[in-house]
Amino acid sequence: MRCPYIGTRRAGGPKRTRCAALCETLTVHTEREMAMDTSSGLSPGLVGETEIVVGTRDTAPHVGSGKIKVLATPVMVSLMEEAALNAVEGLLPAGHQTVGTRLDITHVAATPVGLRVTAKAELTRVDGRRLTFRIWADDERDRIGEGTHERIIVNVARFDARAQEKAPRRAP
Repeated sequence: MRCPYIGTRRAGGPKRTRCAALCETLTVHTEREMAMDTSSGLSPGLVGETEIVVGTRDTAPHVGSGKIKVLATPVMVSLMEEAALNAVEGLLPAGHQTVGTRLDITHVAATPVGLRVTAKAELTRVDGRRLTFRIWADDERDRIGEGTHERIIVNVARFDARAQEKAPRRAP
């Protein structure tokens, strides 16, 4: 893949970053150029989905979020996030991934063990690296939850390096 920014290096100016993920060569880009490239190919209207048949491992008592044996809210949320991932997964540049940054959901109907739950996510907005989704989940009878979800596109190597800086240092 040929980099669209080859030959655009300027002296001084904004912070520069080496691009190994988006280009085959180590070209230098501004953070803004990198952010613009990470969202190319992503546009509102993309839809992803996932589904499960609710088992005892998916219930509130099993995950520690309640005492009634119905689909746990954290499991529904996980399905919604997975649907959002599925909507954009194949369109991200090599070395990039999305991470969840915001959720605003309702969980309005109970789902017993044995029913199928389908979660869907529709990409509604792309703002640089920020992706906004409309998310919802249905069981075989009702809409069980809905809301919005934001994810940010990150460079996996940089993200992991920053996370590791927070890890406690162990004595040798």
